[in-house]
Amino acid sequence: MAGSASKQATGPQDRETPGKYICPASDIFDAPRVRAELTEALAEAGPDAKAQRAAVVAVLHAANKAGRARLAEVFTEHPWVSRPLKRSYSYLTDRLVIEAHWVATEVMHPAPNPTSSQHLAVCAVGGYGRGEMAPHSDVDLLFLTPYKITGWAESVIETILYTLWDLKLKVGHASRTVKDCLRLGAEDYTIRTALLEERFVTGHRPLADELRERLWDELFSSSASDFIEAKLTERGERHTRQGGQRYVLEPNVKEGKGGLRDLQSLYWIAKYVHQAETIQALVAMDVFHQDEYDSFQEAEDFLWAVRSHLHLITGRAADQLTFDLQVEVAQRMGYTDRGGRRAVEHFMQDYFRHATRVGELTRIFLTALEADSVKQAPSLSGFFRRRKKLRDGYELVQNRLRFVSEEAFLSDRLNLLRIFDEALRTGYLMHPDAMRVIAANLDAIDDSVRRDPEAVRIFMELLLKRGNPERALRRMNELGVLSAFIPEFEPIVAMMQFNMYHHYTVDEHTIQTISTLWQIERENLLEELPIASRILSGGVNRKVLYVALLMHDIGKGRREDHSVLGAKIARKVCPRLGLTPEECDTVEWLVRYHLLMSDMAQKRDISEPRTVRDFAKAVKTRKRLDLLLLLTVCDIRGVGPGVWNNWKAVLLRQLYGATAEALDTGLEDLNRDTLEKDAKKALRMALRDWPRTELRHETDRHYGTYWQGLPTEAHVVFAELLRDLPTDEIRLDLKPDEDRDATRVAFVMADHPGIFSRLAGALALVGANVVDARTYTSKDGFATAVFWVQDAEGSPFESARLPRLQAMIHKTLAGEVVARDALKDRDKIKKREREFRVPTTITFDNEGSEIYTIIEVDTRDRPGLLYDLTRTLADSNVYIASAVIATYGAQVVDTFYVKDMFGLKFYAESKQKVLERRLRSAIEQGVERARA
Repeated sequence: MAGSASKQATGPQDRETPGKYICPASDIFDAPRVRAELTEALAEAGPDAKAQRAAVVAVLHAANKAGRARLAEVFTEHPWVSRPLKRSYSYLTDRLVIEAHWVATEVMHPAPNPTSSQHLAVCAVGGYGRGEMAPHSDVDLLFLTPYKITGWAESVIETILYTLWDLKLKVGHASRTVKDCLRLGAEDYTIRTALLEERFVTGHRPLADELRERLWDELFSSSASDFIEAKLTERGERHTRQGGQRYVLEPNVKEGKGGLRDLQSLYWIAKYVHQAETIQALVAMDVFHQDEYDSFQEAEDFLWAVRSHLHLITGRAADQLTFDLQVEVAQRMGYTDRGGRRAVEHFMQDYFRHATRVGELTRIFLTALEADSVKQAPSLSGFFRRRKKLRDGYELVQNRLRFVSEEAFLSDRLNLLRIFDEALRTGYLMHPDAMRVIAANLDAIDDSVRRDPEAVRIFMELLLKRGNPERALRRMNELGVLSAFIPEFEPIVAMMQFNMYHHYTVDEHTIQTISTLWQIERENLLEELPIASRILSGGVNRKVLYVALLMHDIGKGRREDHSVLGAKIARKVCPRLGLTPEECDTVEWLVRYHLLMSDMAQKRDISEPRTVRDFAKAVKTRKRLDLLLLLTVCDIRGVGPGVWNNWKAVLLRQLYGATAEALDTGLEDLNRDTLEKDAKKALRMALRDWPRTELRHETDRHYGTYWQGLPTEAHVVFAELLRDLPTDEIRLDLKPDEDRDATRVAFVMADHPGIFSRLAGALALVGANVVDARTYTSKDGFATAVFWVQDAEGSPFESARLPRLQAMIHKTLAGEVVARDALKDRDKIKKREREFRVPTTITFDNEGSEIYTIIEVDTRDRPGLLYDLTRTLADSNVYIASAVIATYGAQVVDTFYVKDMFGLKFYAESKQKVLERRLRSAIEQGVERARA
């Protein structure tokens, strides 16, 4: 499975290994020719040491440059052939070291009759010692001497190092005796690991042979258990530093989970424990099966190819697959756009599938070590806890669940599902031996199994009755069982969505949403999600909800709208899973409209009566409203850490509450007059200590939209700001709104055109992201506006930053700062984010509001976008009543509720086209400026 897309991308010829090196050795480094050139250059340089070194560096620099150019050229032609490539770079480095050593010992510091103290061995250690080098890998050298370092050895080592440094190689080095190596290796596991990979390059070979022999006899052979524990601890800490999971958006190819370092850890441990020089040797030892070794090699070759491309693209030792580099690596490796998905998404799907396979191989190998009692038991706590009785046919081995007999296990194909249910029921991890058998027999799960009522019962109980199904679903997914049982799930396995919004692959996101639902059911999120928790405790159809979450993104990655396609797939899958016709209808509806509530809450003005009325008409019943809220909450929380916040929670609660009330009391109660009357009554209660005449003046001075669009708290703030306000004064009120995870910026002043745009510019200048905004004009000519803003992290502004925010707003509104000019240097798109494609879509909706035209602009986000759009609208004499901003990583949807200069909607298609053309022009000019 892993790598299927890769083969399509390049063809089998690119996977063939042309030999030990990627091209003839003489093309990489023509040793006889270079030695002749060195001899000639040294003769011309004469006896001057400085001239000699310059001559040597010139010759070797040319040879190194030519060799690297040739390797890059051949690798560009064969972008998958990484195994010979890494050997080729190692060979090139060997030759440079050998020639530098020859010059140092034969020309610059000759010792015609060396004493025993004048012996020196130059050894490669680390990855270089293993013979594996990427284009810009470090050159780690060990200079071995028999005794304490002599003046001669010091001079030779210095000459070698200066030569290599002059060649711009990044050299790590140590000068030690054999005794030093044994002592330091015993004290430090990093040094011990480097020594494990020691390889003789040039000089006095007997010294290197002695080191290797004594390392095995005196250090390695008696400390396997300690070494393994140290490497596993190091691995866990490394994974934590890299994000703790395989599906990191910008993975580190070398250090990340499922990366090269994990494969190298297997190699180190295999060599330390079994003295295996290659991983292939573990097949003969029955640690790996041949197909597992093939997977190891395929994953290793893929990851090395990716790493090598990263080095060549960046010109340095870059191992982080950042967004911009993902696009370029995918292109170099021959991936293409197809099937409605970008080349980079196919590439990253292959990457994550290989990373998953690396995880499986690691588990298999470590369990084999445990079986040999090399590593401690997986969990001593498991020994002391009360054990659940296992069903017949299962046993515990190393505290992990395994079948007693493979033959008996495979005699009933449903056991391929039962074992996951048993693992979830008992809480035990599954033994890798069982995983291997399952993965090797996936073809046993055919249509007859998928339609078997008992198989369906097992799967649905696992989903609904065994506690949190997250672990079982993830393991089923990694082993291919989930895709075998529900083939429609297979396309989204390890599917990456190339944007900054989704933190996980589609399959992992799906599992995360199901885990979130289980947490809500257990009342673990009672404080954060009171309404969702209450709905679940009150009783809903859990089967419908869990299946809907499993299906909600199953249509992704195709050209068709994934909600529409997902609904069609759900219609086909649900009967197979034993759902009734009514349940099938509900799941299909939930999948089809799983984005509806989120879109309504985040992209529309919820205070607009028609928004709630239209949503209520679409939902129709309280039962569907309850289910859709739960699905929406789980979907958003499953996107990734930090995506769910109080702002989204407040929006969804408001929409849910208003819609529930409308469905309970009737849609006719949703009208502007009722909302205005209730809002004025609430303000009178809040300002009961005001004189009656002032209170009457305040309730009479505003139009109806003002009363419908703001909460009572905002009405109170504006009443205080407007009280006795001179026409030449600007008043502001800034306050962190913790309930919404935003800062509320309210201001009042005499009304004039373009206020919305100027305020948007002021906020952009201080790095404030607007998430919601309202502007109103009073009957007596004052503008009242309120913006809710967040900082770059999606949090309210810190109190210490509010004075600067307030000062910038005053300066901008007073004309002291011109936002258009001031934003030029700040309105930039980061390099790593430039490859995100977000097509611009602009729509006009005259049905979604009773009195406004809704303009929705869906485009690429950047700091000055809102200012550009609102300035364009202001220049076109468009009155902006409110703006709702929804951000999805690099994509943003800015929604404006507007009127023309006569207070009318934009019905004429000609006017809409003019506005759209102007908005598109503003976006394009802004993008050019941001990329400059």
